[in-house]
Amino acid sequence: MKSVTIGFLGCGNIGCGVYKLLNGFTAEMAHRNGLSIEIKKILVRDITKNRGVKFPPGVLTVRPADILDDPEISMIAEFLGGEQPATEYMLRALSNGKTVITANKLALALNWHLLQAAAQEHGAGLYYEAAVCGAIPIVRVLTHSLQANRITKLVGIINGTTNYILSRMSTLGEEYSSALEDAQRLGLAEPDPSSDVEGMDSSYKLSILASLAFHTHIPVGKVFTEGITKITTMDIACGKELGFTLKLLAIAKRHDCTFELRVHPAFITDDHPIAAIEGAYNAVHITGHACQEMMMLGRGAGDMPTASSIVSDLLNAAEQTAHAHPTFRNTEQPVDGVCFSNNWECAFFVRLSAIDAPGVLCKVAGCFANEQVSIASMIQKDAEASGKVSLIFITHKAPEQAMHAALSQLDPEVCRLESMIRVEC
Repeated sequence: MKSVTIGFLGCGNIGCGVYKLLNGFTAEMAHRNGLSIEIKKILVRDITKNRGVKFPPGVLTVRPADILDDPEISMIAEFLGGEQPATEYMLRALSNGKTVITANKLALALNWHLLQAAAQEHGAGLYYEAAVCGAIPIVRVLTHSLQANRITKLVGIINGTTNYILSRMSTLGEEYSSALEDAQRLGLAEPDPSSDVEGMDSSYKLSILASLAFHTHIPVGKVFTEGITKITTMDIACGKELGFTLKLLAIAKRHDCTFELRVHPAFITDDHPIAAIEGAYNAVHITGHACQEMMMLGRGAGDMPTASSIVSDLLNAAEQTAHAHPTFRNTEQPVDGVCFSNNWECAFFVRLSAIDAPGVLCKVAGCFANEQVSIASMIQKDAEASGKVSLIFITHKAPEQAMHAALSQLDPEVCRLESMIRVEC
């Protein structure tokens, strides 16, 4: 039986989950994989803190060198989160020939090129299945199962916090602030939820997924990002009337050597497979030339679902005699010849607050027509006490910049833009 000695960098909820899973999975690992795994050292800030797990004497340490420079430790699981010192420690471990397993999408998305270069130079492995979509084996699917495909589109819900919030707003009619408070109470949202609700968490993950799907490095800076903080229950209710469900989507599309990468709230038709994904679940819908369409669904966060992916990577890494890495040029900047579009085409949901007077619709339609934006459907709500009416439009597909140009022409004395939400048909 092969013995592997590992160390942990950090031991929060996910680290404790991995520790419990490894200790409760000993017989299965021995039988299925022929492996015996020893956790020699765990780096923590405070040795005396109660973590709900009983560790053997001497396992916990506050000294990074006890793990990073120990020649007996051949594999490291990183649970620190954040860019630093996680990146520094992972680079040091890789430079010492130690394989690294991480769930840190931020450090990976921003410094992937450095981490992979260090791993390749020193013959180490770099594994990151848990960095995207928790328990869903999406990285393994993209790097192994779908290698016979030219993937042209990837659309997903890859942040469970925002999906939970939007689900509460849709099913219970809660306002955004109330749904966010509930997510925080359940531990689904951090005390500072900005990375989730502003869309950055999804952008980091989309950078990783799109790079693997399209075999070229997609920097985070090339991902258009818009969060859910301005979404209202009225927007969601109006979308429902028109047969749409609202989600925070991560979208990656390839058109030859031109890519569009975006994270933003989007309406999708109620019959789309992703529309039914509720709560804190994640889902990724992939389109390839051979597989055509497929979708993966599962828990995208939580200690044990994420621990499942971490342990899977540990076992996979331990069985390798040579570690594989993505074959595209993983450089800080995109390679020459790759272009990124900021003028994608989609339909749009537009909600206006307008004066209740003849000729308003004509004026609005004229602004749209000036930019070749065609209206597919329209709803007018009853007049409010203020004398204003809500006008809701769904356009046909139009270029992003044309839509903005049309909205900029609206006369503020006649109508005011309340919301503009993209529609992915």
